[in-house]
Order: sequence, then C-alpha cells, then structure tokens
Amino acid sequence: FSMSQPITGTLAETYLRARGLTDLSATESLRSHPRCWWRPDIGPTEAHPALIAAVTDLDGQLTGVHRTWLSADGSDKAAIDPPRKAMGDLLGNAVRFGVVDDVLAAGEGIETVLSLRQALPLLPAIAALSAAHLSAIRLPATCRRLYVLRDRDPAGEGACLRLVDRAKVFGIEAVTLVPRLGDFNEDLCSYGASGLGDWIRTQLVADDAERFMARVA
Repeated sequence: FSMSQPITGTLAETYLRARGLTDLSATESLRSHPRCWWRPDIGPTEAHPALIAAVTDLDGQLTGVHRTWLSADGSDKAAIDPPRKAMGDLLGNAVRFGVVDDVLAAGEGIETVLSLRQALPLLPAIAALSAAHLSAIRLPATCRRLYVLRDRDPAGEGACLRLVDRAKVFGIEAVTLVPRLGDFNEDLCSYGASGLGDWIRTQLVADDAERFMARVA
C-alpha cells in the first residue's frame, strides 16, 4: 500500500469510472500501482497495473491489502485468473469509506459499496471483500443502524442473513438493501445514479433518506 499512489489521474481511476463510479470522494483507502506483481499457480510472475485497497480494523490500523489487477488501458480487469487477490488479516476487517457514527452500510465488493455511495455519498460504508467476510465483520460500538447490501446469489443472501442476525444480537437495527439486478454496480451501470437512488430511497428509513441523500443532484 505504501508503494502505491493516490488514484487521481491513474488507471485505477479510469477503471472505477468505467464502472460508473464518478464520485470518488472519501476514497483514501484506494490507491493505484502501475506494476503490481501477480503470481499464477503455474508459470512466471507477471506485473499489471492494479487498484490497491487498504483493509483496516476498527482503529484504522492497516491489516491487509486487496488488489484488483487491471487491463493496460484501465477499461476493465486484467485478463488473468483470478484478477483479484487479498493478503493479510482480513477476518472482521474491511475497506472503509467515510467515518462511521451511528449509521453504517456494509457490502461485499468495493465496486458494490462505491455504487451505493453514488446515490448516498454521505453514508459511511465498508466493503468486506467476500460473502464469508461480510457475515463476520466487526461492527463499531457507535453503530445503531446497519444497512446490509445483499448480492443476488446464494452466497450473498446467506451472508446477509447471518450479518443481520449478528447485528440484532448487539442491539443494532439491521436493514437489508436489495438491488434490482445482481448487485448494486449492475444497477448503477444500467439505471444511472439517479435511477439507483430512486430505488434505494424506497428501502431506507425515512430519516436516513433525507440525511444521506440531501446533496445528490
């Protein structure tokens, strides 16, 4: 993470914008690396540009790094398998966007969580990086309401249910947000930020709609 650079003007920014992610405020946890090593199971190590994400604990300490390798022009993920890998201490930790107070959103993928923030740019959110890790995230002591972003697949639905149950144990109100399509990035790319916002608004607690969508044009 320390060897990477801010995403502004990089292929990482190009990649995110290609996914419809144009509002990149509060994304200090994301950086760009021009030549990040990728090691296959068999064959020589390769280097590709990559989107680098910091995985942190509740105290903001770096515990791991997630890498998304990109094509040479940044228009898509690199044509390698797998194009994403994580390293470090991930369990319970996450990639964080914004500073949490009493309300938090949590989802699996970075693009999914950033898609939600195109419609709710003021809502703090975290990306757990997988369904298994989503169900096991550590929740801040200040959190009173948790929005859980559900991916429309069996793993995503199972993780959502487990996290909702865990939140209730801690006395946290848990609200599930469901996309129209497979995930919220698909919704963003298909319906735009305005269409996504209209869809999400119907699922939010009324006070939160006013609080977190107030600055959306």
